Parts: sequence; structure tokens; C-alpha cells
Amino acid sequence: MNPTKPHRRRLSGVAVLATLALAVAACGSDADTATESSDAPADDVETTQEPADDAGVTEEAGDTEASGECESGPITVGIIPKLGDDPYMTTVRDGMQKAADELGQGDEIIYTSPSEATGAAQIPFVQQLISSEVDVIAIAGSDLDSARAELAEARERGIDVIAFDSDVATDSRTLFINQAEASELGTKMLDSMNELLDGEGQFAILSSTQTAVNQNAWIANMEERLAADEFPGLELVDVVYGEEKADLSATRAVELVTQYPDLGGIIIPAGISLPAAATALSDSGDLGDVKLTGLAPASLISDFIKTGDVQDIWWNVTDLGYLTMYAAKAVSQCGVDGSAGTMFDGGELGEFEVGDDGEVILGPAQIVTPENVDEFAF
Repeated sequence: MNPTKPHRRRLSGVAVLATLALAVAACGSDADTATESSDAPADDVETTQEPADDAGVTEEAGDTEASGECESGPITVGIIPKLGDDPYMTTVRDGMQKAADELGQGDEIIYTSPSEATGAAQIPFVQQLISSEVDVIAIAGSDLDSARAELAEARERGIDVIAFDSDVATDSRTLFINQAEASELGTKMLDSMNELLDGEGQFAILSSTQTAVNQNAWIANMEERLAADEFPGLELVDVVYGEEKADLSATRAVELVTQYPDLGGIIIPAGISLPAAATALSDSGDLGDVKLTGLAPASLISDFIKTGDVQDIWWNVTDLGYLTMYAAKAVSQCGVDGSAGTMFDGGELGEFEVGDDGEVILGPAQIVTPENVDEFAF
């Protein structure tokens, strides 16, 4: 048995953020009690929550155990998305707020807003949340290692760290809440492209950034299957990057069509890039000759999906946030230490089991087609 996590000093007073605003929910969910921190974090941020009494001891943990106290009351969770104004990330936030409201313990959520989807851009927000002495940091890693030192400092100061959507280094966090298995998403995107092209033709990949952990894992899975000759009629001709920018993604899509006259399709595993590319190719008259598939909020590309020229691989994004909040609560209460086989409560989603390397899978994704697109609210 390990002793109770060491008690830490908590700042008191009113939270002072560089910019505070209620974020507008991408899918209309209620997030009235979540606060948003701008991309110019303050040096010293305080929360109004009081520390809970120690709640006992936890079982022997592995290397991923955090060093904060075991909480028994309300907690404060700081969210660090890849990009603050991405509707996907604000919907995750809303799902976390839904869970916090359901738990009814007065848990507070602070939402930060990086303006660039890079690991370097996330570092000041880790530092801000350390100053705020939040109980848990929930981060969608823009890369594995950029914030490693800062996340280590957070854990040394008693703040639990979990990742969601896109992982950070396993020694930087306790859990990774993954929307689906990496191999499944890569598999479904390639299967979707194969279906759209009837098993024959050239395609390219338009990803987000060269360091994006989840996209790189999905692309690696696709390349492995292509190398194994599972799709002898498909040819991957290029991989390019939209840098999490809609305008650049649209430009890259048009450039691919120009550079490869025989291009039959593009796989776009990035939520900002797929709607932008679909709109750009529709405007240029190339959509239809060039088919698209990838990852994006189904509601944003539903009109394109209904034409049969675009497919989508998607999941319930609100549920991803909802589960992340329940995981944050479990970790803060010392109910989960990252050990494989550990179970925790996911509220209305049921019980979840921690897998290898602290990974928790939300559930299987679906291929969104004209037949089922109306089932997806976001």
C-alpha cells in the first residue's frame, strides 16, 4: 500500500485569468459554469475551491501514479485542448461539464485556449494551471513530448494528469481517454476510401500536423496495411499537412488535385480540415471526381455526405468529454492509478476498464454514410 498522496497548499481567493469568457458550445450544450482562459495565460491563477480532506490510501500503483492528495469533495479540472476554438474541443468541454453537473459535487472546469495546435503552445497553459493549483489537468496532446517537463512538474506538485483524444508520453499522465483504438480508426478510414474508390485508384492523406500523435498512429496503420498488400488496387501518392488551419487545409486539398491529375480520393483525419477540403473541392468542381473520407463532426459535412462523395468516421464527442470528467474524478480520488485491469464508473456510459499503458477506450467508431448521417447530432 502507498501512503496517501501528500497534501498540497491551495491558493485562496477569486480566480484571475488573463481573459475570462463563457465559451460558445459547438453543438448547443450547456456549459454555463465552465470558464475559459485565453491564449495569454496569467502568471498566477487562483480557484475558489477549498481542498478536501484526505480520503485514505490507494493501492500500489505503477510508474504512472500521480502525486496529489486523494480528493473526496469537489475538484477543479483544467482542460488543455489542441486548439481552443476548435468546435470538437469545445464539445469535449461541454461533455465534461455535463458530467460535472450530473455528479453534483460543485466540480469546476477551467478551459484554456491555445491559439496554435503545437506542443509549445500548450506549455504556458500547463504552467498556468500549475499556478492555479487545479486538481487535475486534462490535455489533448499536440505532440508527445513538448510539455513533458511541465507535466512532470505538475505531478510533482500534486496535480493529476490525464490525456484525452490525443496522447502525451505515458510517463506524463495516469490515463489516456481514447475515442477509439488507433488501429480501428486507421482501418476504418482506409476501408472507407477503398469503398469510395471501388478498390482502385490513387489517394493522398491530408493530416493536421507532422507531430500529431493520433493522426500519425492512424497513418502508420494505413501504411502497414498497404505494405501488406491488403489493397493492391490502391496507391498512396502523398501525405501533406493543413496545420490545423481551415484555409491552409482547403489550399492543400486543391493543390493535391492539381499535382495529381489521376487522384481519386483524399483521406483527411482532421476535424478542421475535412469540412474545409470538402467545401474547397465542391467550389472548384472537383468533389465527386475526388472522393473524401476522414474524421470530422458529421453535422458539419452532412450535406456532402448525403451526396455519396464524402464519408466520415465518427463517434459521440460529447461522450468523450463526459468520460474524461469521470476519469478525472476517479484519478483524483485515488480510485484509478493507471494499472491495467482497473475498473471505474463512467456514469451513464457504464463501467470502463483501464487497458495497457493506462489507455481507456470510449467505444467503436462508425462509418457515417448517407444512410446513417442523421443519427449524429454533432
